[in-house]
Parts: sequence; structure tokens; C-alpha cells
Amino acid sequence: MIVARGIRRSRVVAVVSASLAVLCACAPPAREPIPITPPSDAPGAAVTRTPVPPAAVQPAPSAPTSRAPGATTPIVVSRVPPGTQYVCVNPSLEGEARQTAIAFVPKVAALCRKHPEMGPCQYEREVCRRSGGHVFTAESVEITPATEAEYDRKVIRVRLRAD
Repeated sequence: MIVARGIRRSRVVAVVSASLAVLCACAPPAREPIPITPPSDAPGAAVTRTPVPPAAVQPAPSAPTSRAPGATTPIVVSRVPPGTQYVCVNPSLEGEARQTAIAFVPKVAALCRKHPEMGPCQYEREVCRRSGGHVFTAESVEITPATEAEYDRKVIRVRLRAD
């Protein structure tokens, strides 16, 4: 009788431990902030990520703006630095959205404008999304996962995954 209780207890402990392990493995990954390119590395970098300074004044009504879902700060096209391909908008807990400008070297920028489905462009958009952000073009058009799926339909891709 005592041995039977011990076996039952060990089975319960094993089932509970396995359940907790599965739940922990299924937890979403921690959001890592989008890396910013240091000013000393910017001249030679293929991709530069720079924070867009917050607006000191409210945008004029005629200025084109776009809002990310959950963000309180619009993207103001006039504030986006020249040569920017994408703007990553990360909503923060304080209510102010952090915006990061993503710019490529001219050769890659031309490639991304013509073929946004290419790897370097897609990689930068995924970096933004992994940090919890929303991707916008410099013209304030959001690139959603549905847009990404449309890009993938244009090309034939072979993806090898480890999972």
C-alpha cells in the first residue's frame, strides 16, 4: 500500500514536471529591442538603424501621417531622415512610440525598392517585428504579414528550417 502511494506520487510529480516543461517551451520568446547602429560604425555599415527624434511640435494637418496599431505617435514623413527605406515603430509602455529609421547603402536600397521580397529587406523587417514593432515604408505604408505573404507568392523560395 505504501509502495503504491509512492508510485502514484512519483507519477503525478513526473506528469506535473512534464506539463510545466511543455508550458515553458511554448512561451513566446522575450522581445529584444531593435539594435541601433553606433555613429562610429555608420559610415561603413551596409544597414544603419538610427532613432527618429520625437517631434517637438505637432505635425501640420497637411503632413501625411500614419498610425501603427496601438501606437499613439504618428509617423511624420517630414521627420524621416532622407535615404530611409523602412521605419520601425515600437509602442512603449509610456504611450510614446519609439521610431527607428532603417536605411541601406544605395545599391541595396535600390534593390529593396524594386524587389522588396529579397533577403536583406525581409531580414530587416523581421528584426523590427521580433522587437515588437510594426514596419512602415518611408511613405507611411505599413508592411503587414499579409503583404509579406504577397511578396513570397512572387518568388519561388526554398526554405530549410531546423524545426
